[in-house]
Amino acid sequence: MLTTLIIIVALALIFDFINGFHDTANAIATSISTRALTPKFAIIFASVLNFIGAIYSSEVAKTVGGKVANPATIPHGVEILIAALLTAIIWNLITWYYGIPSSSSHTLIGALAGSVISGAGFAALNWSGFKEIVIILVLSPIIAFATGFLIMWIIRKLIIVNGNQSRSKMNRMFRFFQIFSAGLLSLSHGGNDAQKAMGIMVFGLVTLGYQTELDVPLWVKISAATAMGLGTSIGGYRIIKTMGSRLLKIEPINGFASDLNSSIIIQTSTAIGMPLSTTHVISSSIIGTGTVMRFHDVKWSTVSKMVMTWIITIPISMILSFLIYKVIALFV
Repeated sequence: MLTTLIIIVALALIFDFINGFHDTANAIATSISTRALTPKFAIIFASVLNFIGAIYSSEVAKTVGGKVANPATIPHGVEILIAALLTAIIWNLITWYYGIPSSSSHTLIGALAGSVISGAGFAALNWSGFKEIVIILVLSPIIAFATGFLIMWIIRKLIIVNGNQSRSKMNRMFRFFQIFSAGLLSLSHGGNDAQKAMGIMVFGLVTLGYQTELDVPLWVKISAATAMGLGTSIGGYRIIKTMGSRLLKIEPINGFASDLNSSIIIQTSTAIGMPLSTTHVISSSIIGTGTVMRFHDVKWSTVSKMVMTWIITIPISMILSFLIYKVIALFV
């Protein structure tokens, strides 16, 4: 039983580590693109704040660990977790290799649902909880686009249009503000994303009988936070390039607005214990703010490819996890 737990924890931490460098771009792409931060400093900065953010809360972990299925009663829980984690790791590596800012959250939730269905049947899936999580995952980028557009419109109206300072002076000022907004976003990212791996580990602990509640032990928090921080320290330069330049030309003023808007949405979701896609939220914030600044400069072909990836991630993850579970079942 201990060996099984070690395997689950190891896979969860590998997923968390990959999530760190896969999603590093989320928090620092805009600040690197505008040269508010150097790439090396930005990655170290994000690593430390991702670690701190991962420690201070556990509500999202409880949601991931208990809302998709009941770990205390589900049969074949170990094999289900292993299939889900292998799927999430594989999909994250594929999308990272091709520089596609896909969602680790969509991947993990879809994979967990697919392996539950494969290993325990449709009845074992908590459809109300699964649906609630998916609704948040779908609505959050739409909200991020709308609020990003609104925040940028207000800033543009009050400061750029009615202000007396030149655009270049404004950008110099907002480049300084980006240091703080990037830090807040890194903190927010750690507070939501690292908890997904924590939730999986708690699922395993309950399944194996090590605990009966969904409370997150301190060692789980520290290990997940460390894995996320180390992963972030490596950096995801492929995705940073996509987020920072292939969507649109980012200026400090809309980079700051994007970071601030994303932080507010992620912090709100974390406070109510719901996982969301930080990738989707930040990408949508960038697009929303960029639409206000220069609508025709938004690279809509890149946006359409990203949206297509977002749409297919959950069903592909479900199918892949379903199949991986069947393969694992052949050997146990």
